[in-house]
Amino acid sequence: MLKNYFKIAIAVLRRRKFFTFISLFGISFTLTILLVLTAFIEKVVGDNYPDRKRDRSLYIVRMEEEGKGNMSSGAPSYYFLEHFTKNLKTPINIAISSGANGTNTYVNDKKIAVNYKYTNAAYWDILEYDFVEGKAFNKQQVDNAEKVAVISQDMKNEYFGDVLSVVGKYIEADNVKYRVIGVVKNVPVTSYLTYSDIYLPYTVSKSDYRNKGYQGGYTAVLLAKSSGDLQKMHDEYEQVVQKIPMESKDFNKLYSHADKYIAAYVDTGNENQSGVTLVLTIISVFVFLFMLLPTLNLVNINITRIMERSSEIGVRKAFGASSRTLVYQFIVENIILTLLGGAIGLVLSVVVIYFINSAHLIANLELSVNFMVLFIGLLICLVFGLFSGVYPAWRMSKLNVVTALKAQ
Repeated sequence: MLKNYFKIAIAVLRRRKFFTFISLFGISFTLTILLVLTAFIEKVVGDNYPDRKRDRSLYIVRMEEEGKGNMSSGAPSYYFLEHFTKNLKTPINIAISSGANGTNTYVNDKKIAVNYKYTNAAYWDILEYDFVEGKAFNKQQVDNAEKVAVISQDMKNEYFGDVLSVVGKYIEADNVKYRVIGVVKNVPVTSYLTYSDIYLPYTVSKSDYRNKGYQGGYTAVLLAKSSGDLQKMHDEYEQVVQKIPMESKDFNKLYSHADKYIAAYVDTGNENQSGVTLVLTIISVFVFLFMLLPTLNLVNINITRIMERSSEIGVRKAFGASSRTLVYQFIVENIILTLLGGAIGLVLSVVVIYFINSAHLIANLELSVNFMVLFIGLLICLVFGLFSGVYPAWRMSKLNVVTALKAQ
């Protein structure tokens, strides 16, 4: 039966090539955009380099203070994170790092944009960077405030050129020279919690990390012994936060949370607005609106096709074909059409992703079409086919036999 429906669908598509072209173009273009978006989201969410221990990690990225008419929200200071987490019993280690700070440096009169961030020694124990050469700085080097640096592959190539090894050489950042002791594989800029060109000991920071203010541009990763300890670690940190004294009389409430990666990644900086809910809402609205126009277009084209096939429908009904059979046939035909458009869209997606990767539009981000992206694409095709086919199929099933035969 399905084989016959497939043959009929191909014959119908070949009969009106212009309508077929419009339908396939709308489907393939829509699917291409959505697949590229899916590949981007999957890369951002699914890529666990270098935080491969994400399944047993919680992230502290914000603290917020509120008072009567006052609100202050931002990344915590080193003091806040170190002082109020050092006595936690559940974490087996705590990584603390600053956000990436931007500066410029010059090599042979060429200006190079550099991002650098400060970390503690535990950062390198929790986050598993792939070292191309050398190694990370240790606790002793951090305590001694040694001017050492770990750099990315891209920074190595851009600053030193095509050389075999750079360990022991010096690199300048923010008008200070640091001795390179390690080179790590690039991190995509979208992984903003771990991305940088240069990683430095927090003790060499020009700003006073001993300052007892609560805000200061740092984040922390709490590592549990197992994933089963995450809730316990979360609750323990919540209890500590409730006991933290107010920094100023202007505030009477303090909020800070140890969240899982996704919640921390999309944190809005506002205690009353969930980042996860906001992002899901934005994506859902975008996908709905983006699919609405081609779906309505395909519905109209399908209705036009039905009117052209009214005589065929009348004959089939006269010979006993049920409305259910006709509806099933038309929906199958429409799904076949969307799958053909989906196949074209998949090829176009691969081409678009290739050019995006080649153009390096997003630093160190390599998109790909994997099984998850393919699954999403197939799901979109099926939803597209069903939604754009159900109403026209229902219209077709309601055609009166006599009226349909008169149209012949």
